[in-house]
Amino acid sequence: MAETLAPIALTLKDIAREAGVSLATVDRVLHNRPGVRPDTVRRVKAAIERNSFQPHVAAAELARGRARRFAFVMPSGPNPFMQQIEAYLGEMASWLSARRLGVEMVATDVFDPSALASSLEALSGDYEGVAVVALDHPSVRAAINDLVDAGTKVVTLVSDVPSSRRHHYVGIDNIAAGRTAGALVGRLVGQRSGKVAIVAGSQGLRDHAERIFGFNQVMAAEFPGLSVLPVLEGRDEDERSEQLLARLFGRHADIVGLYNVGAGTQGVAKALGDKASGDRASGDAGRDKQVVFVGHDVTALTRRLLLQGVMDAAISQNPGHEARAAVRVLLALARGEPILREQEKIRIDIVMRDNLP
Repeated sequence: MAETLAPIALTLKDIAREAGVSLATVDRVLHNRPGVRPDTVRRVKAAIERNSFQPHVAAAELARGRARRFAFVMPSGPNPFMQQIEAYLGEMASWLSARRLGVEMVATDVFDPSALASSLEALSGDYEGVAVVALDHPSVRAAINDLVDAGTKVVTLVSDVPSSRRHHYVGIDNIAAGRTAGALVGRLVGQRSGKVAIVAGSQGLRDHAERIFGFNQVMAAEFPGLSVLPVLEGRDEDERSEQLLARLFGRHADIVGLYNVGAGTQGVAKALGDKASGDRASGDAGRDKQVVFVGHDVTALTRRLLLQGVMDAAISQNPGHEARAAVRVLLALARGEPILREQEKIRIDIVMRDNLP
């Protein structure tokens, strides 16, 4: 079921009511016309600022006679990074309202192509724009193309389907992110030789597949003393990721590096021997001090793991920037306006314990 974040739009009448003045007075203040007392001007301007009201934008949208509706198709389940994006969308309520925009969240299993395709198909005709965390699969590609053919503007978010007719991708260069992770693991391992484990949500997710590709490129070219093990797919689930990795550690005593491509970070940390999880006695460090651990995103959990020295580095992307960029891109597409590509470009950051934001 979709969750509506901001379906209500402010008008000049709303500002006049909140300031306790007439509509004509608000109009005079907006156009700097004389005849309004200074305290009234201050009251009207305070109401405008308090509601992040932009009259010229709002007036243009009001002339359309109805609000625009966008849907964000997001992964179901406790993925901290995706929850951050949703939280930032919630914080945009005033900005959205001033532009007569309604943004609704649609949760689905993005690892299941039929479930994701069905969720996309159900949106046809109801929304002007759709942002989707996409699985690169023929059925998902077809569902995206059908939406586009029906006149819906489609933006892929975090994970792309470049072979589809989606209008724009909002996210980092995931091959570059994977290469960055590979360089970090290789250099932090140093002169040791051994094996490197990779845990991903699913290689069907384009962002995960591209990160793995970039990681393997660097490993093969620059660190011949390190052998990369076959990818484990934990579906971004803590328990599944923990079990898969624990079994891998049982089979390979010489693992010196670990790359966690997606979420499931708590499970990965437990398998490594995260003392903060309470699963190990204080005298047993497990493998968390012997294995170089690089993952993604700065969340409450990864922050703690970095501070404890369990995690060595996080490849970070700004969830607030991604949320705002996705909305701005959809709005520009709906209005037929140009997309400011430099403004919407998502940057890759390397975060370690010593530079935590």
